[in-house]
Amino acid sequence: MGLRSKIKRLIEKIEDRIEGSEEHETEVDRKVFAHYIVGLTCHQAVEQWSHDVKTAKEAGIDGFALNIGPSDPWTETQLCHAYHEAEQVGDFVVFLSFDMACGNWSVEQVTDLINRFKDSSAQFKVDRKTFVSTFEGPDWADNWADVRAHTGDIYLVPDWSSLGPYGIGEKLDLIDGAFSWDAWPKAGQTQMNINEDLLYRDNLQGKKYMMGVSPCFYTNLPQWNKNWYSSSESLWHDRWQQVLDVMPDFVQIITWNDFGESSYISDIIPAQVVEGAEEYVNGYSHTALRAVLPYFIAAYKAGSRVVEFTGEDTAIAWYRTTPASAGGGCETTWGQGGSSLATQGARDVISVLVLAKVPTTVTVAIGSRWKSFGTRIDSPLSYFEIPFDANSTGLVTIAMNGKTSEGPAITSECLEGTKMHFNAVAIRV
Repeated sequence: MGLRSKIKRLIEKIEDRIEGSEEHETEVDRKVFAHYIVGLTCHQAVEQWSHDVKTAKEAGIDGFALNIGPSDPWTETQLCHAYHEAEQVGDFVVFLSFDMACGNWSVEQVTDLINRFKDSSAQFKVDRKTFVSTFEGPDWADNWADVRAHTGDIYLVPDWSSLGPYGIGEKLDLIDGAFSWDAWPKAGQTQMNINEDLLYRDNLQGKKYMMGVSPCFYTNLPQWNKNWYSSSESLWHDRWQQVLDVMPDFVQIITWNDFGESSYISDIIPAQVVEGAEEYVNGYSHTALRAVLPYFIAAYKAGSRVVEFTGEDTAIAWYRTTPASAGGGCETTWGQGGSSLATQGARDVISVLVLAKVPTTVTVAIGSRWKSFGTRIDSPLSYFEIPFDANSTGLVTIAMNGKTSEGPAITSECLEGTKMHFNAVAIRV
């Protein structure tokens, strides 16, 4: 064999090794993101971004999906803050999620923003391509070819939930995966199921699937013709159990900070609470919901249906502060577009989720009425519901292992003449 032939063979072997290495590098670990509404961040200081990134990371979240609209003048400034703080904290990624339902985007706008941030060390990438998502926008679908041509290629995983899983299956040549916004029970349903998730996964034919998870949905904002509640009494527990059943490629928590729709898990940020939402957000912390996230996320990343637990025993509880019967004049519907009122679908319960290394006893009190229950012996994870009604009123107390936490009182009447609302408050012990 001549020298030229030997060199050719050697080059071919090196190329084969490089190709094999690149194939190995395209394997993507499961990741969990939280949906962050950048449109709420007008005049937001960089310190808030720093707090949010660190808080999310402490909960086991890998990054933020940065929801942006086409007309907010503060968008680029706030994106600079978000990317910078993610870079500074390290091991935390972000990506752009173009909101196609709140205005008209030009190809140039989308292209410029992707190019502006794609080289950040905090930019999430798959197969070395810039990860990009959307909220809706299937009518914009044909424009993504131009975006790809002017950005050095992207990895597009949009939320086109208005098409449903079968519609997504008809657009596989345009996308690299899909994100489903289907994270709440539909109108008239009390619990979430995985039917849509399985249909998405099947119709994607091996392309990446991002599954939506949410703790709650309630909104009453007449200025946007929004007034509905999705059954959420057991949702935070149920949906994470479903993640472990489906094992999607990615999970997106909906949301980090959408206070107007009660789906937030961040600390309450008063400047981000839209007008009209104050009465059902202020005083209704969801911070406690994050306490169980590291353990659900660890099980998901390990590909295990079993939640392992070695930390300090933790119990969280979430509940509405008025029974559904208190809302006689309520016009909130049970689910978006529902024909029934939310008062017919809301279950009056205190939901309790416990993580304990060994079986223990948890006590929940409403005023002077209390109930104790033992946690499971076959799993560190237990879930219970404590019913209440118009006769069950008073401060809520939860106790375990000598520790006690107190939450806002359950009352049989709407407080201070305010409208009946369906947001929950969460506490932790």
